[in-house]
Order: sequence, then structure tokens, then C-alpha cells
Amino acid sequence: MTDSATHVQPTSLKRSISNTLKGSAGNLVEWFDVYVYSVFATYFEKQFFDANDSNSTIYIWATFAVTFLMRPIGSWWFGRYADRYGRRAALTLSVTIMAGGSFVIALTPTENAIGVLSAVILVLCRLVQGFATGGEYGTSATYMSEAAVPGKRGFLSSFQYVTLIGGHVLAQLTLLLMLLFGDREWISSWGWRIAFGLGGVAALVVYWVRRTMDESLTTEMIADAKAGKDSTSGSMNELLRRYWRPLTLAFFVTMGGTVAFYTYSVNAPKIIQAQFAGTDVITGTVINLIGLTVLMLMQPIGGLLADRYGQKTLLVFFGVGGVAYTWFLLTALPKQDSAVAAFAILVGGFVFLTGYTSINAVVKAQLFPIHIRALGVGLGYALANSIFGGTAPLLYSAAQENGKVTLFIVYVTVLIGLSLLTYIFFLRNKAPNWLEDPEEMAVLRDRRSPARSSS
Repeated sequence: MTDSATHVQPTSLKRSISNTLKGSAGNLVEWFDVYVYSVFATYFEKQFFDANDSNSTIYIWATFAVTFLMRPIGSWWFGRYADRYGRRAALTLSVTIMAGGSFVIALTPTENAIGVLSAVILVLCRLVQGFATGGEYGTSATYMSEAAVPGKRGFLSSFQYVTLIGGHVLAQLTLLLMLLFGDREWISSWGWRIAFGLGGVAALVVYWVRRTMDESLTTEMIADAKAGKDSTSGSMNELLRRYWRPLTLAFFVTMGGTVAFYTYSVNAPKIIQAQFAGTDVITGTVINLIGLTVLMLMQPIGGLLADRYGQKTLLVFFGVGGVAYTWFLLTALPKQDSAVAAFAILVGGFVFLTGYTSINAVVKAQLFPIHIRALGVGLGYALANSIFGGTAPLLYSAAQENGKVTLFIVYVTVLIGLSLLTYIFFLRNKAPNWLEDPEEMAVLRDRRSPARSSS
């Protein structure tokens, strides 16, 4: 296999859309399982940690953050697997692992029943799910970019974040329905278990859906990898030795976007939830649900704009908006007692966020040749996501506890600013890339490294 090898092109727009929807279904369910934790965390934290411990909220978000340590490991393992044995096989396996974790959490006895072992089981399950999620992002971003027809890659690949955010929307909707037909005490006692159980069941259904997806790797590439004829596919040595520059670029492209995503879509809804908890908890939940639905529906619009005006344009829009808006979002939102004002502030942040979320998958997929793409995309994302994204809810909670919210705002703004500089100086609109122009990219790479030996 050569670096100029291309993936299996979709035979038609209809087939491309079919594969996009099948890939998206698994992404939706897997991220529902991720967000059930963050949406229901305040309800079940006392079930796993001592109810008399005032630090239980910090512990529950520390558990959320620590699972991100497994994402780079998951991205490495699944990226290697996807580059060697196919995207479909890797995606099917990741959703199966996710289902198992959700079922175990749903059935775990409380802290009152088995003591600290309850928290240990929760952490272990979340670590396993973090491993699966690490594999899901890189592989699904790669597959959905490869499954899209040229000229529509921004639009079709945007459905990765449609379904990623859709998982959050479904988690919020699940909570709303439980609040409408039950109460907080019931949700804290048993309702949260139903939410995790639903995620597990849905993941098993998607397992069968994903088995019918087309494979984007050629049968020859998979056969060569299985037979040991190709040692470069999914190789960490290959990635670090020959593609460390695009790996570094993927990291910096992700850095500001991931901290903004978790700040805007997790921390901000938590602020709204807290603001209305004492008066009307349903109002706060409805604001978050509608706001996240708007964010979800904006993703294809962002993809279409990127296809027309270029991906760099969208990323710069996000970077400028994020630098300017973060301070206002996190200082104005906690002061709102008006549902309309809180909603407007939240959606304003989501407009800027769409500049990153809608097209970041295809931007990173374009940086790597096919034999190393799933590993490169997944690892570049997972490292930045683990360091800056997954820690954002924990850091914000700690900042609140210690009166240091201003410091957190500066931290988020600086990270977005660094990514903005990356977008401005290291990305170009409509430039040759490994998805569209593999042969040209191979020639350009060889010119930059004339002394390297061919593979």
C-alpha cells in the first residue's frame, strides 16, 4: 500500500447519506451514554458518594474528568484497529463496549449498600466508557468524512456533531420527561438507573445497524494488514515519525474548540439548571433542552457554509467569537432570572461554537493519509480533549467553590485564542488535502522530505 492510496468512494449521494445515517446512529447512542452522566450527575451523586460529604459534587465531576484519561488510550487502540481491520469493525466494537458500561452502572448498588465499592465500580465503568468514546470519535470522524461525497463533506460530516449534540439533547429530554411524570426524589432514587439502562439497550440496537454499513477501506488494504504485509497502517511509529506535524496541528485545532464545547454545552447548562433549581426546575431543563436542540440543528448549516466559503472561515469565526464571548457568557448567565434572557445568552454562545463543531471532524480527517487517518484524527483529538475538554466541568466547579471563576474565564479565553492563531496561520481554504488529493499530497510530502525511504 502507498501513501497515495484512497478510500472506497461512495457510489452515489444516496449511498453516502445512508452510510452517514448509519454511522450517526451509533454516534448518537454512544454520546447519549456519555451525557446521561453529566445531565443526571446532581441526582445520583449521593448514591455513589457519602451523602454527608460536602465534596461529593467535586468527586462526581472528578469522576467525569478522570475518564478522559482513557480517551487517548482508546483512540490509540481503536485507531490502530480501524486503520488495520476497517472502520465498520471498530465502530461496532466501540458501541458494544459502551452498552456494557451503561448496563453495569444502571445495576450498581448504592454507597449505602456496599460502601466505597459503589464509587469504585462507577469509576471503573466510566474508565471503560472513556476508552470506548476515545475510539468512537476518531473512527466516526474518519468514516463519516470518507463516506461523504466530494463537495458535500462539510455538510455530511457535520452530522457527527448533530448526533453528538443529539445525545445530549436526548439526555436532557429524558430528564425532562422524568421531571414531568415524577419528582426529584424519585429520579435520585431510581430514575437515573432507567436513563443508563435505556442507553445500554439502544447501543445494542445500533450494534446491528452498524453491521450493515459499507466499509471505506478497500478489501486489499484490510487483507494486507491482516496478513502482516503492511506494517505502517495504524502504526504509532509511523504516525510519530512521519506525521507528527499534522498530529500537532490536529491537537491545536482541537484545543480551543474542546474547552469551548464543554464550557458552553456542559457548564453553561449547569449554570441555568442551578439558577432555576430553587424556583422552577422544569423551566431550567426546558431552556437547556431547546438551546441544545438549536445547537444541534445549526450543525448542517455550518457544514453547508464551510462547503461554500471554506472551513478556515468557519473556524476563524468560532475563534474570534469565543475570545469575545466567553467572558460575557460566564458572567452574565449566573445573574439571569429571566428564562428568555438566559436562553438568548446560551444560544448566542452556541452560534459561535457551531463554527468549530460543525466542521472540525473533516478538518482533522484531511490532515492524514488513509493508512494512518483514524489513529491520527483520534489521538490528536483525544489528547487535547482529555487535557482541556474533559477537565472543564471539574475546573469550573472548583473555581466556583473557591471564588476563582474569573481565572477560569481567562484560562478558556487564552486556549481559544491559541487555537485561533492556529486557524489563521496554519490552515488554508480550498488547499490540497489527503481526502481529496492523496496523490498530490504524497508528492508534496516527498518534496519536503526527499531523503526518506519509500514504504
